[in-house]
Amino acid sequence: MIRMLSAADKLAEIKRLYYQTTRVTIKEDFAKAIDLLKSMSTEEERERVAVYMDGLSQMRSDWARQARSPMPGKKGKTRSWKVKSRK
Repeated sequence: MIRMLSAADKLAEIKRLYYQTTRVTIKEDFAKAIDLLKSMSTEEERERVAVYMDGLSQMRSDWARQARSPMPGKKGKTRSWKVKSRK
C-alpha cells in the first residue's frame, strides 16, 4: 500500500536529500526534491523547505559549472600578462 507523506515527512526527506546529495546524485535528488515541493499544499510548508531547495539548486549549479571548466593544471588559452616596471 502506498502511504501519503505528511508535511513533516516531506520536509524530512528534502533535508535528507540536501545533506546526503553528492556530485553523482544531484540531478536525481534535485528532481525528487522538486516533486516533493510541488506536492506541498500550503505556502507555509514551501517556505520551510526554501533554504534546502536553494542549497540543492546552488550545489547543482556549482557542480555543473565545475564539470564544464578545464581541469586544474591543464594548460589553456590563458595569457600571462607581464607588468613592466617604470624606470
